[in-house]
Parts: sequence; structure tokens; C-alpha cells
Amino acid sequence: MRLVDTATWAPGTYLHRLAPAARDSLRSMTPRRRAAPGDVLISQGARDRHVILLHTGISKVTVLTSEGVESLLAIRVGGDLIGEMSALNDLPRSATATACTPMTYSVIGRAQLRAFLEQQPSAALALAGMVADRLRWANQFRVDFTAYSAKVRVARVLVKIALAYGRRTPTGLEIGFELTQSELASLCGAAEVTVQKSLRDFRRAGLIVTGYRTVTVVDLEGLQQAAEL
Repeated sequence: MRLVDTATWAPGTYLHRLAPAARDSLRSMTPRRRAAPGDVLISQGARDRHVILLHTGISKVTVLTSEGVESLLAIRVGGDLIGEMSALNDLPRSATATACTPMTYSVIGRAQLRAFLEQQPSAALALAGMVADRLRWANQFRVDFTAYSAKVRVARVLVKIALAYGRRTPTGLEIGFELTQSELASLCGAAEVTVQKSLRDFRRAGLIVTGYRTVTVVDLEGLQQAAEL
């Protein structure tokens, strides 16, 4: 039966890449579950092999380094697939996925995913494209770390997150999830004190407005200039 798809999936998410029939098939494959902020969806080092399909909400992907420091790797939103690497390469989980907001999601077993990809060749190509884009995104961050100052990197990350996951408000693009300064520092590869100074400079320049764990981009063009984009 055809699902009524009223959601607007963010560009780059897996559901956005799929044809309607494949999207319906994947979304109806297993019952939906709910998660509250702070709930762990996938744990680093675990040997399970299922994937998580996000329907609504926002999740963060983190990794615990050998020094015992938690590093933020990525943000995932409704329409995204999480945990695909372990499902494909049969290795332990390389990161932890935690709910940032109330969310709904589905747990899709490895065998179910593989059967789906075999029946939907275009979905397999879409998955390959998603993995390639994530690798390109990670590589771009490595380039940014060496080619740009920390302040420029902070601006670049804010622009990317605001465009991908921001919600339009009367004052600008509000990042639709809690983002601590330590998490932002982890994404930017910068010291937390540097992030604090950069945010303060951007506020004074009228580029952003900050609240408790919130950031609203009020001058996107100005922030893009600060990001050298």
C-alpha cells in the first residue's frame, strides 16, 4: 500500500535519494519506535549489525578517542540512515549515535536491508552515493583543518549546519537542535576557548544570535563571507 509521504526529506538524506516506491518499502519495513533526548541508538564497539532509519528528529554521531575524549563526528536528521557501515562490512560499530531531540525511528535488520537492496538496485546505488558523500564531507573537513584558521572553520560549520538542518524563524535560520560549545569545537577541530571567542565575534558583528545551547544565523551572507565561502 502506498504511504502518504508529506515529509520533506533534507537533501543528502537517504530517503531523499530514493524513488517513491523504494522509499515506501523501506519506511514500512518495520514498526516505528520512539526515542527521547539522550537515548543511545547505536553504541561504539557493539557487534550488532542492524541499521537505524530516522523518520523524525535529530541524532548526533560521536566517537570516544583513545584518550577518553568524546568527539562529535556528524549530525543525522529525519530521512538519514545510521549504522550502515557495520551492516555492510561486518565490523563492530565505529561510533555512537545518540538522540538529540524526541525522535521516531525504525530498526532494520541486516538481512532485511540486504534483501531490500537486492530487490531495489536503485536503492543500492543511492546507498553507495550516500556513503560517498559522507566520505567526501569528512575529507573536506580534513582539508578545512589544514587550509583555514579556526575562526573560519567555525563559520563554515555553522553555515553548513544552518543550511542543512536550520529552521526558518522570524530572526533567521535557527539550528534545530542543542549544540554545545564543546560539540561545536569537536566538529571544527578547534579549542573550546577559540570557539567561544569566534561566537562572540560573530555575535558582535550581527551574524548570529546565541541562547542556551542554541545558535540562530541572522545574517547568512555575512557568515558565508566570514567562512570564505
